Amino acid sequence: MATEPATETTLQGPAAWETEAEKERVHGMGPWRLGLRRLKRNKVALLFGALFVILVLSCLAAPIWADKVAKTDVNTNHLSDTIQVDGKSVNVVSLEGIPIGPQWLKAKGKFFLGADRNGRDIMVRLLYGGRNSLLIGVLAAIITTILSIILGLVSGYFRGPVDTVIRALLDVLWSFPVIILGVALGVALALGGLKLGPIHLAGDSLVIPIGIIGLVYVPYMARPVRGQVLSLREKEFVEAARAQGAGSFRIMFTEVMPNLSSTVIVFFTLLIANAILLESALSFLGAGVQPPNPSWGTMIDEGIDRIATAPHLTIVPGVMLVLTVLALNVFGDGVRDALDPRAKVRLER
Repeated sequence: MATEPATETTLQGPAAWETEAEKERVHGMGPWRLGLRRLKRNKVALLFGALFVILVLSCLAAPIWADKVAKTDVNTNHLSDTIQVDGKSVNVVSLEGIPIGPQWLKAKGKFFLGADRNGRDIMVRLLYGGRNSLLIGVLAAIITTILSIILGLVSGYFRGPVDTVIRALLDVLWSFPVIILGVALGVALALGGLKLGPIHLAGDSLVIPIGIIGLVYVPYMARPVRGQVLSLREKEFVEAARAQGAGSFRIMFTEVMPNLSSTVIVFFTLLIANAILLESALSFLGAGVQPPNPSWGTMIDEGIDRIATAPHLTIVPGVMLVLTVLALNVFGDGVRDALDPRAKVRLER
């Protein structure tokens, strides 16, 4: 009987102290450090984030692959060329117009993923097309983020007539499906280019799809930002800043805007995936990247009419597109869960 209290004390004492110390350490963390702690535990999100980094690095290495391995350019045709495959001479494009399929390492790195109907190296075009798709996606997401923060801050903070005008503008953009609005703007600008004062852009410029995609997604981010600003402007720290004589713009950019950072980061990650997907759709429909500039969307469009005889023309860029968008979406969901202040903190390591 005398040993029972001692046993109970032994089990509860050190274990309880360790748990309390761990709780104190967790509760003393800042929101960013706590979010990083949650993200590190999400192995699936980290795995897909690493996959996206690998895809980006692969696309950035496109010039190295083209010069050192494939020994060809992104737009060089090889219609009448032949290559040596297992000691045999093979036409890059047959007399029936059917291009060769993936050669892997049979032709010493040339036409690693096969050729298209013009005899161009698919692997080279895939990597260069990925550079264009990723560039458009990232820059369009940056444009959307900047415009959404500005419009959301001004609309949510000032309210009144300013809010009415901005909301009406966002509602007009919101009323059009992004694909229809993107196709309409893309076709109009692709045919005649853009002439705005001293600015002259050709119809095949990558700036056009970047601007279109950056514009059409603004309502999808600006409206949630506005709603959060409406809530933040009533908080005590904003009232304290007003009582100290801080102006409206100072309060917006030094008090309210920092509290939007977690929302902005989550939206930015997901916007990149949506922008890449929309660019591919517009390019497939002829309203995005214009040939001969490669992108995953244009490559799918070029290969769709030969999907029966040369399926690799469509499958290869389609797989790259799916992997990139999937990696960004899964990683973005992981970031969202990590930065959600309502998420339950697990103390176990």
